[in-house]
Formats: sequence, structure tokens, C-alpha cells
Amino acid sequence: MTEAVATRKKPAVNYHRLFERVALVLVWLIIIAVFGAIMPRSFLNWGNFSIMFASYAPAALLALAIIVPLTAGDYDLSVGATLTLSSCVIGVLNVWAGLPILLVVLLALLAGLVVGLVNAFFIVYVRIPSLVVTLGTTSLMTGIVQWMTNSSTIGGIDNALIMAVVGGRLFGVPYAFYYALVAAIAMSYVFDFTPLGRRLLFVGRGREVARLNGIAVDRVRVGALVASGVISAAAGVLYAGVLGSADPYSGLNYLLPAFAAAFLGATTILPGRFNPWGAIVAVYFLATGITGLTMLGIPLWVTNVFNGGALILAVTISQLTRGREASDIG
Repeated sequence: MTEAVATRKKPAVNYHRLFERVALVLVWLIIIAVFGAIMPRSFLNWGNFSIMFASYAPAALLALAIIVPLTAGDYDLSVGATLTLSSCVIGVLNVWAGLPILLVVLLALLAGLVVGLVNAFFIVYVRIPSLVVTLGTTSLMTGIVQWMTNSSTIGGIDNALIMAVVGGRLFGVPYAFYYALVAAIAMSYVFDFTPLGRRLLFVGRGREVARLNGIAVDRVRVGALVASGVISAAAGVLYAGVLGSADPYSGLNYLLPAFAAAFLGATTILPGRFNPWGAIVAVYFLATGITGLTMLGIPLWVTNVFNGGALILAVTISQLTRGREASDIG
């Protein structure tokens, strides 16, 4: 018996699978090294990374918001508009109406909750495709934001919010980055170690099979869409704190990078699954590329090319992954 145990072979290490898990991280490090070699003083500067970590924290939260309904098999194209709505609610109610910042932040999160419930009602109970519904609510919220702000940027947001988001620093990095990090930790725990996370995955992989196994599919989908709305609104709170103002337009620019990061993140850490850590890595991978190109003086239109190319590449790799094993992508 002892000899049998001693001679039992250990499972072979799957180096291909291991490389796939860390490939994006390695490419990210290579990009940092390349830009660092070209611009050693300006790019390889902790202040540069500190600004990048803080300024892309709203995009990181937005990517996390996207992967919740994606895991359950639904798309939420309204996350960028929800971010903009949330930040503008803060601007209008705090600056123009004079309400205290804590109350205003709660109302901004409530706005995200309402958006999630509206999306869920039409998607889950009226049975309209999620792409159609969330595209419609995006247009609706864009119009509401332009009406409530008179299509103008609102400055002068309470300094307490700004200090809570970018005023304080830990290891030289503003708090905004750590809020996104805490959200990723919490979401990773829910996805990997709770029955709710397993239900989300089962629903995304096969709703009818999940229903036959006793999972309340509609309830799970509603919860995912509501969570997406609230997290997007939290991203809007961060966005208002980072800018110190409410911009009725620029928040929508986060939509494409966030989707690109969600799909690109599904090719790393846990390939074939939408996962929080992959999304965080992908956001800052894209941020590093855009920051480096901008510092080299590349025209602004290259940003859209970079994000769009990254999204196409990510979805392509995801489809190849699906051909090899079961996946919850798409």
C-alpha cells in the first residue's frame, strides 16, 4: 500500500494552460518594458502610474458591472449611460440644489438601481432582447442627462467626495484604485465561493437546464441586471470624484474600453470565463497602451482604434477558447 502510494505519479503540469492564464499579464509587462525603454524618465515614473491607476478606476468598475449580466447571458449596453447619469445626479443635486454629498451619493446609487430594475423588467418579463433594451435605455438616459444639466459641465462638486476618491493616497496611489480593487475582491468571492456565483454561471451556460435543476432563472437574471446598474452608478460616483465635476458626455467614452476589458479579461486568469481579476488586468493593460501611445504624441483617434481592435481580438480569442472547452462567453 505504501509503495503504491509512493509510486503513484503526480498529475502532469499543464504548462499550456498555465501560460494561457498569465499570457495577458506577461504581454502587459512587455508593453510596460517597451514604453519604459522609449521613455524611461516620463513613462517609468510612479506618478504616471499613480495617475493612470486612479483615472481608469471608473472604467475598472464599469468592466466589473458588465461581467455580472454577461455571466448570466445578458448584455448591458447601458452601463456607460448609467455612469454618466449617476455623476450628473451628483452634480445637479449637490452643486445646483445644495444637497449634502452623502445623501446625493445615495441618490446616485438609487438611480442605478432604478435603471437596473427597468432593464430587468423589459428583458426578463417582457422578453425583449437585452441588446435592444439597454441600447434604448442608453438613448433615454442620454437625453435625460442633457435635459437635467442643460448640456453643460457642472463644476464645484463637494470637496469631501474629491478627497475621498483622489485626495487620499495609499502607497502613492489615490483611493479610487483601491475602491475598484475591493469591488473585484468581493465579486471574485461571490463568483467562486458562493451558491449565487454558481447559479449565475449555470444560468449563463444554459437557462433551460438551470431551470430544470430548480434554479430561479428569472430571479438570477434580474439580480444580475440590477447589480450591473448599481455598480455602474458607483463607477459614476468615482468618475465625479476623479473629475471634480459632472460631464454629461465623456462618461460614454468608457463603454467600449469596458466591454473590451470584459472580453479580454475572459481570456486570462480563468480563461473561458468572465472573471473580475481578468477584467481588472485587461482594463489596466488597455490603459497602459493608451497612456504610452498618448505620451508618444499619437493622435487621439488611435485610442478608438486601439480599443476597437482589442475588443475584436478579445472576442476572437474567446471564440477559439469556446471551441476547446465549455465556456460562458457569448
